[in-house]
Amino acid sequence: MLRSGRVALLALNQPLMQRCLTLTFARHSRLLLRPKLASVYCQQSAAMSGLLINQPKYSWLKELGLSEDNPGVYNGSWGGSGEVITSYCPANNEPIARVTQATMAEYEETVQKTREAWKIWADIPAPKRGEIVRQIGDALRKKINVLGSLVSLEMGKIYVEGVGEVQEYVDVCDYAVGLSRMIGGPMLPSERPGHALIEQWNPVGLVGIITAFNFPVAVYGWNNAIALTCGNVCLWKGAPTTPLTSVAVSKIVAEVLERNNLPGAVCSMACGGADIGTAMAKDERVDLVSFTGSTHVGKMVAMMVQDRFGRKLLELGGNNAIIVFEDADLSLVVPSAVFASVGTAGQRCTTTRRLMLHESLHDTVVERVAKAYKQVRIGDPWDPTTLYGPLHTKQAVDQYLAAIEQAKQQGGTVVCGGKVMDRPGNYVEPTIITGLAHDAAIVHTETFVPILYVLKFKTEEEAFAWNNEVQQGLSSSIFTKDMGRVFRWLGPKGSDCGIVNVNIPTSGAEIGGAFGGEKHTGGGRESGSDSWKQYMRRSTCTINYSKDLPLAQGIKFE
Repeated sequence: MLRSGRVALLALNQPLMQRCLTLTFARHSRLLLRPKLASVYCQQSAAMSGLLINQPKYSWLKELGLSEDNPGVYNGSWGGSGEVITSYCPANNEPIARVTQATMAEYEETVQKTREAWKIWADIPAPKRGEIVRQIGDALRKKINVLGSLVSLEMGKIYVEGVGEVQEYVDVCDYAVGLSRMIGGPMLPSERPGHALIEQWNPVGLVGIITAFNFPVAVYGWNNAIALTCGNVCLWKGAPTTPLTSVAVSKIVAEVLERNNLPGAVCSMACGGADIGTAMAKDERVDLVSFTGSTHVGKMVAMMVQDRFGRKLLELGGNNAIIVFEDADLSLVVPSAVFASVGTAGQRCTTTRRLMLHESLHDTVVERVAKAYKQVRIGDPWDPTTLYGPLHTKQAVDQYLAAIEQAKQQGGTVVCGGKVMDRPGNYVEPTIITGLAHDAAIVHTETFVPILYVLKFKTEEEAFAWNNEVQQGLSSSIFTKDMGRVFRWLGPKGSDCGIVNVNIPTSGAEIGGAFGGEKHTGGGRESGSDSWKQYMRRSTCTINYSKDLPLAQGIKFE
């Protein structure tokens, strides 16, 4: 997938764009929000331009229950009296609609209501909870196209990816329904006669979910569906630059809960910036904090949660590599490299940022990938024929230009792209850079933009070492027909990443496997496999059903 945005400093782009961006507390969002300043700039900007939601072309937004001004708090009832932020479309930098964020008092009220809701939710049998999750999935199915369009409009990813992201939430709901009848621990052999030794799994309680702008639906879905099935309640803080998506998704979920006479606070939401995110990280009532974002912010979150000995689930950065060996099938390599580096305009945590090519085919592959780059259809993300849309923020455009300049200074050559596009919105050319050393500073920096660094290697040992030398350990892939090499790659001296692929791209993970990475990627796992264990606590239980009291290890205490 995911699946993981950059820090969005408050930025005002005028007079052409008149854009206001608030710092986000999530992967493609960060911690240092200045809410009052943001509100002033947002209000000024919105006053200068009409909202897209009022234009007939975007009337479909109202099908999601959205309006000009939207409440950013849900805890069984809708509210919000904090800062008013305006959401903008990255494709044209025009304002879409406004959302009123939570105050700290409203956060406090929401946490209290969410914990009260847990007392009801935890008593519902797991299969019955699974039935509610099934209904959530069905409700999402009914709105999948219009919700996918909102993701495209507000985040900037192309329409098919927006719909695909909602489909991920639907798929995880389906997965969680089956899980609801399978969760359980083993009965273990006891060394003592007349004793049973079992594992009991129980929900942790309240799961705080902090998500990023680049996957404003799917990341919440991975966490929400599994956490609910496990018996937890959820409190969601989405990215401040995609608040309309948070509101729209919460409305869909809330309708399901209300229809089943369940407390709406089972799935609460508090839109906000650093104040809300920091409060969640420090709050002992939040039993698990699931954070998707940058390594830098993730480290701060981890320290705050650890300071109270809380639980954390981190899905952070990725500096992902594709390694192409001399025996690779280039008909697979080229489309894989293009999709993984250009898809979502380079704003996936699993985006390929390093393309390592065996020296014997380096020039051939570079030529073919560059040719494919030039054929990528660039345009409005909601146009079904578009393959490549804008960056999410103006700051990301600045980061793109800065990274290219650094790459040149460190010896890189721009083979393709390298420029900001002359059109409305945050469009940049997908870029290929060659000639850099494998350990160049810019190569080891995860820049959340569509820049692909191409490296030339000689040996397998060298390529594997280069893959592992970066701080992050999220996704990786090799292209080869050598089965011995495949299993060396999968083995203890191969890739050190959480996702280790063969003959497919680094991005596009399925929901059935655990998603996450090692090292500075954070070590968390979401979605499939046994990721459900992150949302539960385990007790080892010994039951004596005999009339004797033997001690373990044969100890006599008489």
